[in-house]
Amino acid sequence: MLILTCPCCGAEADETELASGGEAHIQRQGPESTDAAFEAYLFQRKNPSGVHFERWRHAFGCGKWFHAARCTRTLEVFGTYTAQSLKPPKWILDRIRKRRPDWAGPLP
Repeated sequence: MLILTCPCCGAEADETELASGGEAHIQRQGPESTDAAFEAYLFQRKNPSGVHFERWRHAFGCGKWFHAARCTRTLEVFGTYTAQSLKPPKWILDRIRKRRPDWAGPLP
């Protein structure tokens, strides 16, 4: 079972208390974008086997959105951080590289 710590309220929550929001750090597209850019924004997502950055909502807790870095193969969680972060914090990247020395990205 996947267990994440909400960085907003500090509670440890299993996946039944959370709602997945898909890939984190996606470049949003608005009305001024091209049709191709908007289509890519809506439908094209990474689906890596390994380290992945995701959005989660503590649905049955504080209700806030946050980001998590985890491995999709093993469910190993490298850490969670607030959704207001534009990119993963350095301590998360350092933790990933420490546990996975061969990991070179890609960064979101």
